[in-house]
Amino acid sequence: MENIRNFCIIAHIDHGKSTLADRLLEFTGTLNERQMEAQVLDNMDLEKEKGITIKSHAIQMNYKLDGKEYILNLIDTPGHVDFSYEVSRSIAACEGALLIVDASQGIEAQTISNLYLALEHDLEIIPVLNKIDLPHAMPDEVSEEIVELVGCRKEDIIRASAKEGIGIEEILRAVVARIKPPKGDPKAPLQAMIFDSVFNSFRGIEIYFRVFNGTIKKGEKIKFVNTDKEYNADEIGILKLDKKPKDEISAGNVGYLISGIKVASEVHVGDTITSVANPGESLKGFEKVKPMVFAGIYPVDTTEFEELRSSMEKLQLNDASLVWELETSAALGFGFRCGFLGMLHMEIIQERLEREFNMTVITTVPSVQFKAFLTDGSQIFINAPSEMPDPTRMNHIEEPYIKAQIISKSEYIGPIIGLCMDKRGVIKNQNYLTTDRVEMSFEMPLSEIVFDFFDKLKSISRGYASLDYHLIGFRESDMVKLDIMLNGEKVDALSAIVHRSKSQDWGRKLCEKLKELIPRQMFEIAIQAAIGQKIVARENISAIRKNVLAKCYGGDISRKRKLLEKQKKGKKRMRQVGNVEIPQEAFMAVLKID
Repeated sequence: MENIRNFCIIAHIDHGKSTLADRLLEFTGTLNERQMEAQVLDNMDLEKEKGITIKSHAIQMNYKLDGKEYILNLIDTPGHVDFSYEVSRSIAACEGALLIVDASQGIEAQTISNLYLALEHDLEIIPVLNKIDLPHAMPDEVSEEIVELVGCRKEDIIRASAKEGIGIEEILRAVVARIKPPKGDPKAPLQAMIFDSVFNSFRGIEIYFRVFNGTIKKGEKIKFVNTDKEYNADEIGILKLDKKPKDEISAGNVGYLISGIKVASEVHVGDTITSVANPGESLKGFEKVKPMVFAGIYPVDTTEFEELRSSMEKLQLNDASLVWELETSAALGFGFRCGFLGMLHMEIIQERLEREFNMTVITTVPSVQFKAFLTDGSQIFINAPSEMPDPTRMNHIEEPYIKAQIISKSEYIGPIIGLCMDKRGVIKNQNYLTTDRVEMSFEMPLSEIVFDFFDKLKSISRGYASLDYHLIGFRESDMVKLDIMLNGEKVDALSAIVHRSKSQDWGRKLCEKLKELIPRQMFEIAIQAAIGQKIVARENISAIRKNVLAKCYGGDISRKRKLLEKQKKGKKRMRQVGNVEIPQEAFMAVLKID
């Protein structure tokens, strides 16, 4: 165990985590030239296309130093705020972390939040200054920022360039020298924590675990403590680029387990594995994840509902931060109410359902969770507009507030404060990290940043601003339910809960947008936005009409009028029985409302 080191790589988006992981694998000879490709650990097509890491990836390397052979378990983690749950799980399986900071961009919001996550778990932090070969790198200024943030000495910071392969050997030496070997007793009762799992259609569920105490042997009978289920350890092994089977894995190491489990609900991330013969105590798992954004996911074809359910279960194995429950909608039939960590997370889940499981789905308007206090003294949570109680039964409603941390160049302070005020935010603090970079903290409602806040922030700051946020609790607000009606019938999938001050504007824009997206029918369609009984906006889609006057040339006006009246009556009758078809784009109209 003296020779094992478990560490992860944490950083803001695009500071070079995956590239550094590539270099470490190359330098230790874990991969040969044929296996090597850029971002080798990002094995999803989506990750390579978007250039982001979505999943944490574990891999084991062997490294020789001063005649000793070391085993290094590396976990590459995502950088986006929507995948912070992946990062927190990786951190729980490690003793140390490489904190990567881009020498040209400096410290960003996510760097700080990932650092605090690591410090809460008492990890040893090794600061690495990456991309020092770039022409506009500022190694000295950024080093001072790191010293101030981490509280280390300037000589502790390793200067590297993952692209050019500079400083890779120093990083590996620092990992061996500074990170403590794992604690644990290989002879104690077995305690191993599940930190990830994947569904394999041939072999059942593959479980990734970290052994804290004891030894797990091939073929022995094991038990999952929280679900109280027993299995045989058919195959265990370590994670190289491919899986390498082993006969036993002892304390301090990371490995995988295959035991032919078919049911997704039997595996929980954070559960403890122990042996049946000599059972150990349950380990402290991870906190349950709190979803920030809720949206409905429905199959386009209602017969595919069961297929969608099994796809969601398999996806949940691989992405433990996805939360869902059953829901029905008058407009869309059976589906699921899903909780996501943010808008990017929602987009990725929808993409993965389409790519990995061939499911085409309709996503409804995203909303956040509100708390309603009723007149009888009870309180309920509202995850969807359809759950909103009658206003007469409601005392008041509270909405979730967040604390947002924005780091940007000082020249963009004005527009950023303007944007946050527009989103009902209050500025709490402002401090200068350097003469040119400023950190601002705001308190604002979560519902305001769900839609397009991040995009707008990036565009007004020319891509320089970075955002990190966390929940700080619920506060009373004047929220109303805005209904959209087509021909006097409410369409529940288009309803939204909005602040009263913005409801009229929101209703008007949404009606205009729907007018563009809903195709014309043989009868007139009225699109209305209503709050309770009060109509706040209306648009008409005119009917497609045949020219009934074509056969009249000249003649008396009363004859023409008679034909037009007859046509009008027919349209009226049509409208009473007609159904309006709503295209998929219309449900997404709300997202692109500005």
